[in-house]
Amino acid sequence: MALRPKYITFDCYGTLIYFEMGPAARRIYADRIADPALMDEFVEVFSGARLDGVLGPWRPYKEVVEGALRRTCKRLGIEYRDSDTDEVYADIPNWGPHPDVVEPLKRVAAEYPLVILSNSMIDLIPHSVKALQAPFHAVYTAEEAQAYKPRMQAFDFMFDSLNCNPEDVLHVSSSFRYDLMTAYDMGIKDKAFVNRGHEPLNSYYEVNEIPSIAGLPGLVGL
Repeated sequence: MALRPKYITFDCYGTLIYFEMGPAARRIYADRIADPALMDEFVEVFSGARLDGVLGPWRPYKEVVEGALRRTCKRLGIEYRDSDTDEVYADIPNWGPHPDVVEPLKRVAAEYPLVILSNSMIDLIPHSVKALQAPFHAVYTAEEAQAYKPRMQAFDFMFDSLNCNPEDVLHVSSSFRYDLMTAYDMGIKDKAFVNRGHEPLNSYYEVNEIPSIAGLPGLVGL
């Protein structure tokens, strides 16, 4: 049976936009890390440090990135330079959508209001929304919510802004850690896991698995 939500809500980076934080770090630290195994470890530690960095009180995302880079460099004995954060952060507006995203989004947007809930900043997110080429009913950032996902406060901000309840949305994400675990805990019944390969499927959280956004229209009867 097709899902019939009032809104389809999306994670942005990683799900719709190709998340290039790891590739950016590989490029910037190439002059200090020659061992491929150490570089892989650096990217993994950096990822975990970013997640930890968004769990506390809100702070600008550039500070989250800086804290995660400093923490990763300290742990692995790599030199940190002040320019590292500037280079990584400056790369974000240049990231583009996954190749499977634009046309299915346009198709679904013709029938359903689309919403983004992103761990982004007010001045960053317009670059990504423009690249997606589809009309969005609303776009909400962590800066506006004063909380990052996976904190419930971010989702509460979205529900309050839309004047809707968890059962009214289909939430779409490629991440359990940032989105789908919290969505489950908050009572969002309709969830789509876009399996992009950076997190494994966890069926406990009662998601509809799709390999790409191309699978989304079928979930909602289009």
